[in-house]
Amino acid sequence: MTKLHAPATLRNREPILEVLRRVLPTSGTVLEIASGSGEHASFFSEALPLVQWLPSDREADSVASITAYRQVSKSEQLLPALQLDVRQENWKVPELSAMLCINMVHISPWGCSIALFRGADRYLPDEAPLVLYGPYSFATQTLAPSNAAFDRSLRSRNPEWGIRELDRLIELGQHHALRLEETLTMPANNHMLVFRKLLQAV
Repeated sequence: MTKLHAPATLRNREPILEVLRRVLPTSGTVLEIASGSGEHASFFSEALPLVQWLPSDREADSVASITAYRQVSKSEQLLPALQLDVRQENWKVPELSAMLCINMVHISPWGCSIALFRGADRYLPDEAPLVLYGPYSFATQTLAPSNAAFDRSLRSRNPEWGIRELDRLIELGQHHALRLEETLTMPANNHMLVFRKLLQAV
């Protein structure tokens, strides 16, 4: 099996980990959506040994890469990769304590974001976090030139892709019992968004 390599992983994994140490629960299973190469999954599972890390991806090549990284991982908490398209009806996941999604929202149709939040509503317990990482646009700010160029490039590759507006994601969260708790500035004009599953009245 061939290991894939995403250059951005080495640049962003430490800043992301710093946030995850604070916002993730100290136990349980974290589902990583769109794990890509599997490099983040391997790194985070070794750095956060008290949680089980469940990587997933829609693409078979990515699942194979995640499996290859798992075979040499030092972590016993890195679970076998799940082939998962967020738009499928049944995710077939175990009981979860958190969800993480890095760099998927802008490189997928809007329907995938809808499905992501719908799945978080369905599979996350009350007060569990849904953590997103990537570039986002803000109503009160002009996109940084690099992000504006990136957005044009994405839309030229697929008109359904593109950097999403934070307000639209907040609204999507409101439809699926998820409240935006934090917006954190990250390197290279990225942000982390920490949504929290609302406590449901009994």
